[in-house]
Amino acid sequence: MLTMADRLSKQYAELLTGSYDCVDRIVLNAYFRMGHNPGGFRLWWWALTGSDETLDNTHLMRLAGRFSRRIRGYAQAKGIPVVDCRAGERKHDLAEEYLAKTTVTQGLFLILVGRAQAPVWDVSANHHIERKKPMPYVNHYSFHILDSEWGHITIKISGHPPFPAQVILNGHEYVACQAHKAGISFTKEGNCFTHISDAAGLAKIADTLSGQRTIGRLSRVCERWIYSSCLCFALDLEEQKQSGFHYQYSNYQVEYSRNLIFDIGGHMDQVFQALIDRSRVLLDLKTVKTILGYKHRPKIRKRKKKSAEWEVAVEKPTYDLTIFKLHCGKLTLKIYTKGERVLRIEVVVHNTEQLRCGRSLEKFPEIVVQAKSILGRFMDALSCIDQCFIADRMLEQLPAASQVGKTKVGGIDLNKARMRWVIEALIALSPSPGGFTASELARQVRALSKQSDSDYNPRHAAYDLKKLRGKKVVRRIGQTRRYESMPKGLRAMAALVVLRNKAIKPLLAAAQGRRPSRGAQNPRALDAHYETIRVAMQGVFQELGLAA
Repeated sequence: MLTMADRLSKQYAELLTGSYDCVDRIVLNAYFRMGHNPGGFRLWWWALTGSDETLDNTHLMRLAGRFSRRIRGYAQAKGIPVVDCRAGERKHDLAEEYLAKTTVTQGLFLILVGRAQAPVWDVSANHHIERKKPMPYVNHYSFHILDSEWGHITIKISGHPPFPAQVILNGHEYVACQAHKAGISFTKEGNCFTHISDAAGLAKIADTLSGQRTIGRLSRVCERWIYSSCLCFALDLEEQKQSGFHYQYSNYQVEYSRNLIFDIGGHMDQVFQALIDRSRVLLDLKTVKTILGYKHRPKIRKRKKKSAEWEVAVEKPTYDLTIFKLHCGKLTLKIYTKGERVLRIEVVVHNTEQLRCGRSLEKFPEIVVQAKSILGRFMDALSCIDQCFIADRMLEQLPAASQVGKTKVGGIDLNKARMRWVIEALIALSPSPGGFTASELARQVRALSKQSDSDYNPRHAAYDLKKLRGKKVVRRIGQTRRYESMPKGLRAMAALVVLRNKAIKPLLAAAQGRRPSRGAQNPRALDAHYETIRVAMQGVFQELGLAA
C-alpha cells in the first residue's frame, strides 16, 4: 500500500497488513454570486421576469412555494420518497436506510426536507432590498443521488432565492466506484475498506483524489446533477438560461484520513487503548467519546456464522467504540476504530478558511496537501508520546546554559514548577496545525498552573521558548512568530514528564506508606507492576534511610 512515512505507522508496521490514505468527506458550497448582493439580485430578477415591478416579498414567497410544490408533485409521480425530518434527526443515517432497499441504480432516490438557517432577501415597499435579520429558518431540500463515479452524493439546497446549496460527497465512495471498474475486489464496511485484493491498485486510485484532476471531477459531478435534478424545481432549464443563473463552487469542509489495517483486531484494541492512556493527559484532549457498537471483536479463529443483527441494549452493549478527539479551532484531529481491524487517524477541516490558502474549488489539491501535513504532524506527536525516550547526554546537558544565535540563555531546570508547566503545555500544543505562538503557549501554561495574566504572559513564554530552542526541543517555523516541537526534543520532554508524574512521584508516595495498601478494586497490569516495584523500593529506601 502507500508508504507509511509517519513514525506511528512505522512503529506498529509488523502488526499491520497494510494502510491507505484517502480523502473522506467533501463539502462544497454552491452559490450564485450575482444573487448574493442587492444590486446583482435586482438585475437577475429583471432578467428573469423582464421587470422589477414584481420584486417584492409576495413574489419571492410564491417562488419558494412553487419550488416545494414541484418537488412533491414530481416525487409522487416518480415514486420517490419525500420525508419531512424533525429537528436533530440524522439525515445521512436515514438516507443510508433508504439506500439499502432502493431499486434505483442511478439518479435521484430520496428527498429529505428539513429546516435550517439561510440568507433570505427582504424587499420593502419602495423596492429596497436587504437581508432579513436574524437569518430565518427555511425549508432545505436534500436530494440524495446515486452517481456512477461518486456513488451516493447529497445536494442540499435552500428553498428561497438565490437558492444557495451544498454538495456533499465522500472520497471512499469515489474510490469504491473506481476500484469496482478496475476489477479490484474489496470488502467495504460503511466508508472504510477492510479487505482489499489489490492494495497497491486501490491506494493508487485513492491518491488520485489529491491531484489537480480532482478539480474537474468535482466540478463535473456538481454540474451533472445540480441543475437538472435540483434547481430545475425552482427554475426550469429555460428560466435558468434566460436569467443567466449559474453556480460557482468553493471548498467548505474536507476530511482526510489514514487507515491502518491490523492483522488481528485484538492487537488494534491494545494499541488504541494504550494511545489513549498515554496521550489523554499530555495532549490535553477535549473529547473522549464512547458510542455503543454493534459487532463482536474478532477472534483469531474464523467464524462459521455471522453475528446476529444488533439491537439497542444500553445495559449490555456488545462493545464500546471510543473516539479520541483533539480540537484546534476549526480543525479536529481524531483517532477511532472502523469495522473490526481498521484504526483510522483523521483530520477534519470544518471550515477551509482556517487553512488560509483560499476556498475556491481550484484550491482543493492545496487544501488536501495541508490536511495531509497536519495529519502527519499529529501522528508524529502521538508516536513521540507513545514511545518517549531521553538520552543520558541530553539529561545531563538540560540544566546547562546554551546559545541561540548570539544570545546566551539559561538551561532547563525541571525542579522548578514554571518549567514543568511549560513542558506540559508544549506537549499539549505539539500537534497544533501550523505550530503555535508564544501567546498560545502562555495561555496553555496559565490553564495548567491557574495563574493570572500578570504571573505568566507572552513575554515569559518567549523567554522560555528561547531556552527550549537552545536545547533543540522546539524551532521557529521559517521567519514567522510560530514554533513547532522537534521530534527528538518532544520525545525527551514526554519521557521526563512521564518519569516524574507516572514513576517517581507514585513510587515515592507509595514507599512512605505505613499501612498495607488495599490495592486497586479493578487492578490492571500496570497496577501489578507498581505494587512489585513499591515493595522492592521500600527495602531500598530503608537501607538508604529515606523511608524513615
